[in-house]
Amino acid sequence: MVNQKSPGGSIFPYYYKDGEIFGLHYGSFFSNEEGLLARMKAEEEFMTKANRQIPLWIDFYETKLTDRVFVEFSKSMLRLQSQISKLAIVGCSFKDKRRFYKLGKKYDFELPMPIQFFNDPEDAKTWLVSESF
Repeated sequence: MVNQKSPGGSIFPYYYKDGEIFGLHYGSFFSNEEGLLARMKAEEEFMTKANRQIPLWIDFYETKLTDRVFVEFSKSMLRLQSQISKLAIVGCSFKDKRRFYKLGKKYDFELPMPIQFFNDPEDAKTWLVSESF
C-alpha cells in the first residue's frame, strides 16, 4: 500500500514495531474548539475513504477538552468503528478521562473497540501493535 497523508499531516499507514497504525493529531488546538472540530471532520472523511481497519492513536496534548469536544469525538469514533481495531488516547488528564466515560454513559456513546488512555505516545503505539486486547 502506498502511504498517504491525512488532512492533519499524518502518514497513513504509519509503520511501528512491525505493525501498522494511524495517528490523528488533535493536540495543540488549545481553546480553538472550532478548529479542532473541523480537523476531526476532515480526518473522519479521510479514514472513511481509506476504507480499512487499523489501530488508531489520538493525540490530545495541549487541547482544551470540553464536553462538546468529547461528544463530537465519540460520535466520530462511533461512525468510524468499522475502521478502528483498537483506540489509544494520549494526552488526557485523569479528570478528562473520567469525564469522557461519564459523558459516554450519559449520551450512550460507549465505544465498541478496545480503548486505553496513555500519557506517553510510545506506550500507546506499543499497545496498539501488541497482540493482546
